[in-house]
Amino acid sequence: MPTSPASMINQHTLEDETDSKDLFVTVDDPENHVTTIETFVTYRITTKTTRGEFDSCEYVVRRRYQDFLWLKGKLEEAHSTLIIPPLPEKFVMRGMVERFNKDFVETRRKALHKFLNRIADHPTLSFNEDFKVFLTAQAWELASHKKLDPGFIVKMGETVRAVAGTVRSVKNRPDEFRAMNEYVDIFRQKLGTLDKISHRILKEQKEYLAELKEYGPIYTLWSGSDEELVEPLQGVASCIENCCKTSEGLVVNMSEGLLPVLHEYVLCAETLKSVLKRRDLIQAEYESRIDAIDSKKADKEMLQLEIGKYEDKVECANSNLKADWERWNLNMQSDLRSAFHGLAENNICYYERVRILRLIWFRKGKILSEIELRSV
Repeated sequence: MPTSPASMINQHTLEDETDSKDLFVTVDDPENHVTTIETFVTYRITTKTTRGEFDSCEYVVRRRYQDFLWLKGKLEEAHSTLIIPPLPEKFVMRGMVERFNKDFVETRRKALHKFLNRIADHPTLSFNEDFKVFLTAQAWELASHKKLDPGFIVKMGETVRAVAGTVRSVKNRPDEFRAMNEYVDIFRQKLGTLDKISHRILKEQKEYLAELKEYGPIYTLWSGSDEELVEPLQGVASCIENCCKTSEGLVVNMSEGLLPVLHEYVLCAETLKSVLKRRDLIQAEYESRIDAIDSKKADKEMLQLEIGKYEDKVECANSNLKADWERWNLNMQSDLRSAFHGLAENNICYYERVRILRLIWFRKGKILSEIELRSV
């Protein structure tokens, strides 16, 4: 069989990444835990690396969803203007109500696997110390490490200050970041619409598949009660069964290939808005110091030192965000292109197979009609 365009793209990307990667992370083997206090799921995290800062070349630990939330929070705290990959929703995913449902757990496992690998592939985030602890520390060691975090009151104070800072408008936001904000708004709207349409299409495909599964056995039962029509009836039943298998492939490709990618970038749009707000906050603080000097309300020498620090902070934030934005944009285009190529390729194969099956179905139906006319 010739190699398909989508598989060639995936193969090329995988080969390129394998040559340069030195950190491989796998999330698998979900396991339920029931205690007197709570019930939760842990996932096995296997890490293989050739990096010198790791004491071993392989680690195996177990983590629960709360640990992933902690890691994401620490990455945002340490790298406020880098684009941290989104995590799956905390409790309910669309179409899945039960938190410990197998489908829900498997969907979450795949999303967590992608989350960690996005970080592992990042040139800055992958060297974060908390990420290293997350991958290597045993459960009790991670718990001890978490206790070193600032207390709840301190974090609340930081959050309140951050929210209050976003209220201040930025006077001279650079045009490129204004364009980013506009792009994210449009991107969020379009991806949200695509996500809704895709879910509606998937629902219709599942309903059609359910009807086909009910339709096929009728011909099998019919063939058992009419000796003259056994062969053509069984042929029609076989065609419907093959159509069911082909339709199942279409449903699987839609639910496992396209929808997770769309949903990830719907969540990512919210992340982008948060990153842009944090960048604006840094600039707003810088501008507030300049305003204080102009109004002569504070010690100028002290403020000038602070202004120098904030000026460096703004330049660093802008540089980090622009570099990460370019990287994210390339990844996003590659992911969406690959997902839609896969969907188109799968649909083409589906309609080619269905066309052949329909021809066979039509011929069997013609034979049935001729037999019925002869009997009359």
